[in-house]
Amino acid sequence: MGLLSCPLPCHKNKESQFQSQSLSNHLQSESSNSSLSSQPSLPSVPSLTSSFRRQEQAPAAQHECLATLKGHSSYISSLAVAGKFLYTGSSNSEIRAWSRDSFAKTSTNNVVATGNGAAVKSLVVLGDKVLSAHQDHKIRIWKIENNNSGKKYECIATLPTLNDRFIRFFSANNYVEVRRHKKCTWVHHVDTVSALAVSRDGSLLYSASWDRTFKIWRTSDFRCLESVKSAHDDAINAIVVSKDGYAYTGSADKKIKVWKKHSGEKKHSLISTLEKHKSAVNALALNIDGSVLYSGACDRSILVWGKDSNVNGDGSGHMALTGALRGHTKAILCLAVVLDLVFSGSADNTVRIWRRSSAAEKSYSCLSVLEGHRKPVKCLTAVVDSENSKGNSESGTSFVVYSGSLDCDIKIWQIWVPNL
Repeated sequence: MGLLSCPLPCHKNKESQFQSQSLSNHLQSESSNSSLSSQPSLPSVPSLTSSFRRQEQAPAAQHECLATLKGHSSYISSLAVAGKFLYTGSSNSEIRAWSRDSFAKTSTNNVVATGNGAAVKSLVVLGDKVLSAHQDHKIRIWKIENNNSGKKYECIATLPTLNDRFIRFFSANNYVEVRRHKKCTWVHHVDTVSALAVSRDGSLLYSASWDRTFKIWRTSDFRCLESVKSAHDDAINAIVVSKDGYAYTGSADKKIKVWKKHSGEKKHSLISTLEKHKSAVNALALNIDGSVLYSGACDRSILVWGKDSNVNGDGSGHMALTGALRGHTKAILCLAVVLDLVFSGSADNTVRIWRRSSAAEKSYSCLSVLEGHRKPVKCLTAVVDSENSKGNSESGTSFVVYSGSLDCDIKIWQIWVPNL
């Protein structure tokens, strides 16, 4: 199947820029119009990557590209894995479902939903529902139903819901000024919804937007519980939530902010602001216990932040900068963490795999560089390959990595990582 030319991505908050700039021009606009090649890669931040000699001595990961999935006619903007299915979202609003048991390299009949022409910016799967964030300021809820002919997907709600909008409509206290001479109820996002995250227990949905707010929704009825207004000075591009309820937001204002709603409080409060990046923050990822935060930006470095118990002695959400992972030659666009591995996708068209040596050493080595995409890697996700890891746990672990790109392709990689 022939592929059409791909529209290019927009990360920031300018509607007039959407699909009208090249990636490099857009990233320049996110970082004060400086070219990527002239941006400093945070020279004042110490590197956590092992020396070349130590990396030579470390056991290397083996990798193989198992398949390249084709079918989308515009760039891949989001990925999510749930059970036996991979869900992919694109800039022309398509959401596709791919069976992980039998990937067809080309498919035209697996479109499960379209978001009224609005680009899909983020996907998460929660039980029997797929949640999608869109360019048109909306969040859509798709119910997965099983029938004799396979799975069926139905849009059961658009957030904010009609009921949510109705109960806020009549009180002037529910309106906020969104731009000069224009007001809207606080439950509405008024710009692109850029990222979604779900609390560990699945009871709360967090949404971040280019309108500089993030909102919290109750997943039982999808009612908006809270909106944090002016959370940043510019568009919010990423949000992640730890198992103990800390929310981390990354913005085009170059800052990462830490938020928490403490017991007995009604709203989230700002815990701390992390300011080391020199350009727009595009991606965030947390390790499983929430003790390490990874952030990626246009400055080409991945910053590593660790819980700093010395701040107040209680191990709260305060983070201290540990160092940087360097190797990408252009902006970091996406991050994922599985076990002790960090996966990073970049505008340099590659995916890098980083391994943390130990909690004590806090050093990292780059195990592999995955090359094959012809354009920037916009999104990725990774899972443990349980089938191929069975019986081999003593020698190593197998992972499957899915990467989506501006070349309109999704690549499936198998990674074998030997034990240290």
